[in-house]
Amino acid sequence: MARAVLDGRVQRAVLVCGSGAGACVAANKFRGIRAAACHDSFSARQAVEDDDINVLCLGARVIGPDLAVDLVHDYVSATFSAAERHRRRLGKVAKFEAEAGATSDTGAVRG
Repeated sequence: MARAVLDGRVQRAVLVCGSGAGACVAANKFRGIRAAACHDSFSARQAVEDDDINVLCLGARVIGPDLAVDLVHDYVSATFSAAERHRRRLGKVAKFEAEAGATSDTGAVRG
């Protein structure tokens, strides 16, 4: 999934695990992936609009299938606001990634 997003084969992705947290932690190890675990419509939409996330992580044991469909819809229909404060925030994230060190063959940040 991360490689598909980073290579530009897909713009965004959705990951599902039990809580959404584990998938989110794993996805965020890849430089250029901005993943968020969201369990409500506001955060699924706002995470794209403000933080330009490219991976939505859902918890199968946290939400039901109907809410999952709604969250995916909110996620894919949202667009990044490109507001100056949000662009600055993304610049800070990129700086954190650059300072994190070398990457492995898969692009995962090593610590």
